[in-house]
Amino acid sequence: MLTNDFQGKQLSRLGFGTMRLPLTGSNAGDIDMEQTDRMVDYCLEHGVNYFDTAYPYHGGMSERVIGKSLSRYPRERYYLATKYPGHQISSSYDPAAIFEEQLEKCRVDYFDFYLLHNVYEHSIPVYRDPKWGILDYFREQKRRGRIRHLGFSTHGKLPMMKEFLDECGDDMETCAERNTNTRA
Repeated sequence: MLTNDFQGKQLSRLGFGTMRLPLTGSNAGDIDMEQTDRMVDYCLEHGVNYFDTAYPYHGGMSERVIGKSLSRYPRERYYLATKYPGHQISSSYDPAAIFEEQLEKCRVDYFDFYLLHNVYEHSIPVYRDPKWGILDYFREQKRRGRIRHLGFSTHGKLPMMKEFLDECGDDMETCAERNTNTRA
């Protein structure tokens, strides 16, 4: 397995994404646990050590399933990333409640990588709004060691990314899911 050095950690270049896990039925939450376990086992046996999930994947079941599967292994054997759903435009946001729920669902005490999910033109005001305290809350979780590396994912356009990074770039260590459409 090819790896990249990330701040002294050897992360597999190939990661295991959980947006589309095998199903036993037609419902997004009907995840085939046995097949998922076999896939996780195969990945770990072959050097894949980076696992990526998010709060809304599979109707909220992805974190639960990958957490259960990975809990069969020592915590230092893998790196786990998940995402905060601020991109899902809502009337209110509670980062603390969501974060605690995610830790419980994933059966971990910390996340190796925690991303603000899909920072883009319509969600950036949510992430910036001081009344929700999203950025401040996650900065504090990082300070406390409950988040090892803070970052974001995006499908936004380049001017929005530049604006976001000009404001928050000192806190962001990683970015995922960059849209290749960079036209202004």
